[in-house]
Amino acid sequence: METFVIASNNPKKVQELNRILNPMGITAKTAKELGVTLDDVEETGKTFIENARIKAKAAYERTGMPCIADDSGLMVDALNGEPGVYSARYSGEGATDKKNIEKLLSKMEGVPLAQRTAKFVCAIYCILGNGKQLISYGECVGRIGFEPIGEGGFGYDPVFLTQDGRSYAQLTADEKDKISHRGRALTVLKSQIEKYYLDKYFSEVK
Repeated sequence: METFVIASNNPKKVQELNRILNPMGITAKTAKELGVTLDDVEETGKTFIENARIKAKAAYERTGMPCIADDSGLMVDALNGEPGVYSARYSGEGATDKKNIEKLLSKMEGVPLAQRTAKFVCAIYCILGNGKQLISYGECVGRIGFEPIGEGGFGYDPVFLTQDGRSYAQLTADEKDKISHRGRALTVLKSQIEKYYLDKYFSEVK
């Protein structure tokens, strides 16, 4: 299997990546798993794609290996798109999933279900071994619940309600991959990588 470095130390993100990429003969590993230390990079981008690019380039320059970085977050209509690119650090210094959810629900207090529309967004930036860059994007539309529901997932998953009324945290891994923002972005990336290697193969055999 070809190894791609993922610019994240979130084990659940690594699991999601591997569920999609393993059938292609690609395995995703964190830099730490490969014995490499990545310097912390400041996510100064104003969009998810800009932040994904910053993280991917830093990982590629440090390792020289194919790299994948994602930047994802929640955008709530009633809050004018908050928390957006600040999703992971929404509650400030020392932010945790629990604190972020508490802040979100507090700001949504009194908002009726019909007006609690939101979407999860994921941008993925991939740099292949020869430096070629691929970008993919995915969204999942839903609503913000009134309280956390479910034991699975991470981040805002327990309060993000899908079209069937269940939260992300109540879905199985396969169910989530089929509809999630990251699953959709990874599916697009999978197609891009397959096309790249197919084109490369035909160019080499000419």
